Amino acid sequence: MSADEVTEKEEMPRKLSPEEKRQENSRKIKRTAIATAMGIITGVISYVSIDSSQILGLQSYTILALLIMAVGVVVQKHLFMLLHLAPTPLGAKDWFFQGFMTFVFWFITWTILLTSGISA
Repeated sequence: MSADEVTEKEEMPRKLSPEEKRQENSRKIKRTAIATAMGIITGVISYVSIDSSQILGLQSYTILALLIMAVGVVVQKHLFMLLHLAPTPLGAKDWFFQGFMTFVFWFITWTILLTSGISA
């Protein structure tokens, strides 16, 4: 057995047991639920904090709403640590997914709330 074969065997990730897979899937579902909840919460906060009669495109209050959403993404990290949902550090792809989910639900919630006052 050569040295290359030994290092290849050591670097291969070990297989997870069915229980470990279930726990990891449960953690992923909880993280996604937190991201969607933070998106909805930040969408409502954006609607409440900014007068909807002034919304006319990209203005300073729109940037304020984006900052509110960004704070929601930062709060997620602390919630994950508090709830022990990230035993291994999350990678860039994982944080992109969490941020994207928060952004999408923030955008949808805020848009629905802004357009709910329009009558046909």
